[in-house]
Amino acid sequence: MYPAFFSIEQFPACANFLSSCKNMDIKQITGVILAGGRGSRMGGVDKGLQPFRGAPMALHVLMRLAPQVGTLMINANQNLAPYEALGVPVWPDELQGFAGPLAGLQTALNRCETDYLVTAPCDSPFLPADLVMRLSNALATRDADLAVAVTGEGEAKQPHPVFCLMKASLLPHLTLFLQNGGRKIDNWYASLAVAEVYFPDEAAFRNINTLEDLRNFETG
Repeated sequence: MYPAFFSIEQFPACANFLSSCKNMDIKQITGVILAGGRGSRMGGVDKGLQPFRGAPMALHVLMRLAPQVGTLMINANQNLAPYEALGVPVWPDELQGFAGPLAGLQTALNRCETDYLVTAPCDSPFLPADLVMRLSNALATRDADLAVAVTGEGEAKQPHPVFCLMKASLLPHLTLFLQNGGRKIDNWYASLAVAEVYFPDEAAFRNINTLEDLRNFETG
């Protein structure tokens, strides 16, 4: 069993978060860790449960995201009990068939009891300590529906669509998109007012997609 609760003192990099984020109440932000995929590129294993530097990879994500949000949940479609052992609610997709990240977003929005939802994938143990602060500030100041992280500039610009903060009121819009057969996250985003938020540290958004990545980053 892993600890269910975390204090801000455990995360010095997040110490300024509450005072810096003036536009949004942290208690009104729910975080969801997306762990609903098949893990195909990792040989079919559950990525979020793979050991990484002494703990399941999803726990690293949880511990980095926890100080930035009011409450947390995990979206997973297999091995639910090990995810529940991480100490937060776990919800499988309501849309059947491993339908992708939008199915996880829909499930999380259905379970979200706050005004905003922020997402992070289970294979991103280096996510920024100021992820939510930057996204929330952009969402508020640019009057957007959704804020998404990007790295790089010019031709090297790289959006990271599963690192996003959205209004919980988008649930009916997403549900209609899915009912009409939509599955691609980029296509759904194209129908919204999106604020792109630049992050200078590209390494913070590294995904561990393969067993080789897991071995390389274990000591890197």
